[in-house]
Amino acid sequence: MTGKRKIVHIDEERCNGCGQCVSACAEGAIELEGGKARLVAEKYCDGLAACLGECPVGAISMIEREADPFDEEAVERYLAGKKGAGEHAVETHDDSVNPPPPDPAGPASLPCGCPSAQVQMFASVNTAATDDGADIREATRLTHWPVQLRLVPPTAPYLRNADILVASDCTPVAYPDFHKDLLDGKVVLMGCPKFDDTAEYIDRFTAIFSAAGIRTITIAIMEVPCCSKMPLIVDKALKRSGRKIPVETIVISPRGKIVRRTRLAA
Repeated sequence: MTGKRKIVHIDEERCNGCGQCVSACAEGAIELEGGKARLVAEKYCDGLAACLGECPVGAISMIEREADPFDEEAVERYLAGKKGAGEHAVETHDDSVNPPPPDPAGPASLPCGCPSAQVQMFASVNTAATDDGADIREATRLTHWPVQLRLVPPTAPYLRNADILVASDCTPVAYPDFHKDLLDGKVVLMGCPKFDDTAEYIDRFTAIFSAAGIRTITIAIMEVPCCSKMPLIVDKALKRSGRKIPVETIVISPRGKIVRRTRLAA
């Protein structure tokens, strides 16, 4: 039965067929047909607008209208069918989402064997000074490695009962006091919602939220359209995990100023 809800609207006259919205939609609700982006079926669109910031010509908007309800089971069947047919589809379950627990005998690494993926924990250093104490400077607040979301196993010990900072890749460069104001006391997970796989992020966050007992989530993003996907990704993962965790979103301008803070209670 249809009902009024938010759903994607594509202006075909504006659409230039670039396909960026297709890769941004984890549900596969948008496909290119005749050189234009089109909604495959209303039931595949979750209304979270992950595609919205990807369109370079502003052809995508979210409207509220009568539409079929979102059907997550139908999405899974649809994506599985596409994969079985040899088409590009999103992989929603893989070993990297639920990797084996770290070896107690030594640092853990992901199956790829990349040395940069070895799980490490270390004490942060808040200040450094000369012998006479005259030249005190700020230093790192980082307490763990790796920091890239795609390399962090959900079983990483530093995630347990942590306050996490989900930061888009550009934020440490733009915001000069990133370590002192945002990172201090938090576990950071870095990523780019524009260039990385949205579905992979949702799966990874879902596994982390389900397993790690996360206490709070702070999201630091840039004041650019592509970064707006990150809060939507986190929100979808929270819904999938069934967890209620307080979330604060901090938006930073390209000039390095905090322009907006939004808090959502659990």
